[in-house]
Amino acid sequence: MGWLAVGDTYEIALMEGRVVARSASEASPTGQVRNLPEELRDRPEVIELQRFAEWLGRHAAECAAQVDNWMVSSLPVPAGLLTRLWPDEAWRSALRDLVVVGEGPDEVGFLRDAESSGELRVVNLDGETVRLSPRTVTMPHPVLLPDLAELRLFAAELGVVQGVEQIHRATWSRPHDIDGDADEVTEFSGAEYGSWFHLSARATSLGYKVAGGYVTGRIRDTGQVFTAAVDIGNPYYDDAGRTGSLRWGREQERPLRLSDVGPVAWSEGMRMAAALHAGRPVAADAAA
Repeated sequence: MGWLAVGDTYEIALMEGRVVARSASEASPTGQVRNLPEELRDRPEVIELQRFAEWLGRHAAECAAQVDNWMVSSLPVPAGLLTRLWPDEAWRSALRDLVVVGEGPDEVGFLRDAESSGELRVVNLDGETVRLSPRTVTMPHPVLLPDLAELRLFAAELGVVQGVEQIHRATWSRPHDIDGDADEVTEFSGAEYGSWFHLSARATSLGYKVAGGYVTGRIRDTGQVFTAAVDIGNPYYDDAGRTGSLRWGREQERPLRLSDVGPVAWSEGMRMAAALHAGRPVAADAAA
């Protein structure tokens, strides 16, 4: 985006999501860039540009959230849709370098481009840039990627930075020796917050819902929808917020036996519980 004149003295532009100004008489395009002078803050041009910057921020967050949903759910996405979205910088930032899988067993790689012709360019595990023309692709949840360790090493070599966390997303696999007839996990129970409302705020800031004394997250796994739920008690009866056990449900079935929980639902439920546990206040003497 170029510079916009504001009166005869200044020009304004968007840089890294914020409005900056420069002298209109400055020949260098960036030499005198600075924060907005006080006299410009209420100018209509500045207000409109700030609103546009806020819209761009919301749009980028919405794009990332949608791509994250495709990835967590491992949903098939039409390749043609990706080619239409790719020119948009927000969509491109969210999609670029995600591991995609086409329709053949060897059609795996880091997405680098989606061309108007309908072809996708990916870097495969041999380091070669190849073109794919699948009808749909998936962006698998990392717990479903058999070569995850190799992909992480290769990504480091390529300098890959994903806009949506995929290959470096924290994952959990169900232990082989777990009691499959049990219906709860207590590994992340007992995290104490200053109040129930602090714990609730932590949950909502992470994108989870709070209802009925539970923090919940919905996960699509193998064509089914699971709900992971962490018990956080009742704000009217519990002075302090404290995490309880983690359980999973499916439609009207709750709680499920642990042996009936899918791999993605397990991983994402544990990720939610771990994030709530990690956000607890830690006393200075305990941290030392």
